[in-house]
Amino acid sequence: MSERQRWKGRQRRIGLTGGIASGKSSVGEYLTTLGLPVLDADVYSRRALAHGSKAAEAVLKRYGSRVSQPFDSIDHETSASPTINRTALGQIVFNDPKERLWLEQLVHPIVLHSFEKEIALQPQTTALVLMIPLLFEASLQAMCSEIWVVHCDPAQQLERLCQRDGLEEATALARIRSQWPLSEKCQRADLVLDNSRDQEAWKRQITSHLD
Repeated sequence: MSERQRWKGRQRRIGLTGGIASGKSSVGEYLTTLGLPVLDADVYSRRALAHGSKAAEAVLKRYGSRVSQPFDSIDHETSASPTINRTALGQIVFNDPKERLWLEQLVHPIVLHSFEKEIALQPQTTALVLMIPLLFEASLQAMCSEIWVVHCDPAQQLERLCQRDGLEEATALARIRSQWPLSEKCQRADLVLDNSRDQEAWKRQITSHLD
C-alpha cells in the first residue's frame, strides 16, 4: 500500500502511534485535555477479549489451561466460567510469531470495527485521534489523514518497559522487536514527537501543529 493513501475527508484524523513504552498514552492524555476525542485501540482490544466474548472463547479453546483463570464474579455460577490471563497470553504470543499472528488476525478485525463504529458516531467532530500502537504493522494508514509517531531513545524504551511491566530485559526486548523499529516508523511519520526528554518539548510541537 502506498504511503500516499490516506483519509481525504473533511474530518482531521490523526493516527497516533509509536513503539511499546515510547509514551503514546501520555501524549493521548494530553490531547484529551486539548478537547480532542482519543479513540484507543488498546481499549478496543481489551473489550474484544472480555469475558464471555467470542474472541475470548476462541483464545480459551486454543490455549486452554495455559491462559485460563477463574472469573472474579459475585455470581457463583458465572464465576465458574474462566477468563483470560493476559500475562500468560502475552508470554505465548510474544515468544511465538505464529501465535501472535493468529491472535492479531482474531482481534484486529474486531478493533477495526470498533473504530469505524465510534467514528460514525462523531460525524460533526472536526478532528479526532486514533491511537493505534500497531498502525503500520496492521496497515491502517488509510484510516488517518496524518500520522504522528511518539519517539524515544531505544535505551529509554527498554528501561521504561521493564519498569512499567516488571519484565526482565530479554522479555522486554522480545516485545519491542515484535513491532516495527521506531526509526522506521519515524521515517513514515508526518510528525515525530520526541519523548526522550522534557514533555514540554512535544507539547509545544503539538500546539504548533494544531494551530
